[in-house]
Amino acid sequence: MADEPKEPKPPQVPTGDKPASPTPGVSTPPAKPADASAPSAPAKPAAPAAPKPPVVLQTPLASEFVTRFRAKFGAALLDAIEDRKQAILTVERARLVEISLHLRDEEKFDMLADLTAVDWPKREKRFDVVLDLYAFPKNERLRLKVHAADAEEVPSVTSVWPTANWQEREVFDMFGIVFSGHPNLKRILLPDEWQGYPLRKDYDILQQDTAWVRENLGIESGQ
Repeated sequence: MADEPKEPKPPQVPTGDKPASPTPGVSTPPAKPADASAPSAPAKPAAPAAPKPPVVLQTPLASEFVTRFRAKFGAALLDAIEDRKQAILTVERARLVEISLHLRDEEKFDMLADLTAVDWPKREKRFDVVLDLYAFPKNERLRLKVHAADAEEVPSVTSVWPTANWQEREVFDMFGIVFSGHPNLKRILLPDEWQGYPLRKDYDILQQDTAWVRENLGIESGQ
């Protein structure tokens, strides 16, 4: 007679891991969902950013070069500043040629890289005449400036740097600044008969010299 199958034994639960049996007749309530309509705590405002320090573009220029220059020319040096690593000297207009010779021969600024002007029409001396110099032996740059009123002449530096010839003519043409001692001061970009100076800030580019435009180009100014 075949043996009857034995009833399987229930699995044994290790001591301490016996699951808790629910209390008869007591049900566990479900967790209460969060109330979406309840106001949330207000976010804290961000702390204000610390103010940025002001940007200082111009600072007094103090160097051995300025000390030597001031010792030689005294009150003729009106201002010495550094602007974004650019050394700038403002000097008396009447002594421009003398100062230019000194800078070329003693300080070795042997190249006139540029000569131009800036118009400040509300200022009594409305023009800045600006010379950008370069010293090859020292690999240094210097900006030299003089002030001039509308009717004041500026000494020509063509005897110091011959390249100033055409540069001064361009400034005369565009700003109407007269360079005393220039060998051939006449317009270089515009016709000799042109009226007005286009780079002055009170010059209306739409008006131009209407008579010259009509006579020579056959059109009306501003077209």
